[in-house]
Amino acid sequence: MTTFTSAAKAQVESFKALVTGLRAALREPEQFTLSYAAESSAFVRFNHAKVRQAGHVQQASIGLKLINEGRHADLQITLADDPQVDLQRLTEGLQQLRETLPLLPKDPYLLLNYNGWQSQNVQEHPLPDTGQVIDEITCAAEGLDLVGFYAAGPISRGFASSAGAFGWHQANSFNFDFSLFHENAQAVKASYAGNDWSSEGFAKRFQQAREQLEFLGRPLRTLPPGQYRAYLAPAALEEIMGMLCWGGFSAQSVASKSSPLQKLYAGDQTFSPLVSLDEKVSGSLSPAFSDEGYPRSDLRLIVEGKAGAQMVGSRSAAEYGLTANGASGSESPSALNLQAGDLPEADVLKQLGTGLYISNLWYLNFSDQPAARLTGMTRFATFWVENGEIQAPVSTMRFDDSAFSLLGSQLEALTQEREMLLSASTYSQRATASALLPGALVSKLTLTL
Repeated sequence: MTTFTSAAKAQVESFKALVTGLRAALREPEQFTLSYAAESSAFVRFNHAKVRQAGHVQQASIGLKLINEGRHADLQITLADDPQVDLQRLTEGLQQLRETLPLLPKDPYLLLNYNGWQSQNVQEHPLPDTGQVIDEITCAAEGLDLVGFYAAGPISRGFASSAGAFGWHQANSFNFDFSLFHENAQAVKASYAGNDWSSEGFAKRFQQAREQLEFLGRPLRTLPPGQYRAYLAPAALEEIMGMLCWGGFSAQSVASKSSPLQKLYAGDQTFSPLVSLDEKVSGSLSPAFSDEGYPRSDLRLIVEGKAGAQMVGSRSAAEYGLTANGASGSESPSALNLQAGDLPEADVLKQLGTGLYISNLWYLNFSDQPAARLTGMTRFATFWVENGEIQAPVSTMRFDDSAFSLLGSQLEALTQEREMLLSASTYSQRATASALLPGALVSKLTLTL
């Protein structure tokens, strides 16, 4: 049974009061869905390893959808943390949508969930005092040119519908996104994120970045175009996985044959058997329900290199006769979990031998979307390695290669250790997207210029 803290309980009761007020104001045959989003976040900006800005943001909003005989309209409302004011705003919003609906056509792909499901999940991982975090960061960065951004605190999501469904989700998390700059303007980019701050874990992650910074002082190595053995660190692999999630697992994209993973679902291509990828909602920062009113559960997207489940939103379900599984409107995963491999992180350079150590990739796009072919730039601490030892930083290069090659025929190993990477987006509110990824050792990566 879920146990709520006093703050979480107050939020839940406030949301329930709005739901009750909305039910009372409905007129037959009107229906509604009501979503809730809130955060209580500490934000700290660093520059030259010093705190330049610190603050706290507390905000909440609701998203109201009114449905009447196939027509629907939506409205976002900022809450004031005053029950009377919030109910008044909701009532006024309801009337505004009532006046809008007759002007709209019926939606042929509207598919409501009439199940009265219930879902409650509160993850009360204790977060460190912000002052403690600042002390640890400034101490670790003493004498360095650090630029960074720290965000932490609880994020809450809620959902209710006229069908009786109710969901509540709260998760604590932190994300420290930072760069260390060398005096020659080269930089190492890194992050430390999760829901359980470990001083030891942070110190280890920071030390790795600090060691890479020292190598940036060596003369740059410029490589000719060609194919190179390479190691993709988790942050670099995240860029590739993020591109594949750009319609790759979408039921709508697969049905319209525009998915970059079309050949995977058609059985014409496979990834390496080492690749097993899940949308792992359980235990993640993402709620176990969608804004459309469908419960979400873990999905096996790629199973030992072969196509698994698709992300199916309600509109795709209606259009293509599928079963909705709680995917968002974009039908993109938000809690990626790539199975670990057998390569110890400590042995990466030794197993790489001679080739590229790539910390980050940048500016990715599709060069041939039907072939899942990607192009992008190396950036931030890409090194040339010989005989298992870092020799020099490498000038920025462009790569162009297929994901079916990098994660298929050319994939040699995945690391035992995985890194938790949280979205650093704070546009309008902190994001809940996450990716738990290993590093990847590939026998060939094509550099074009």
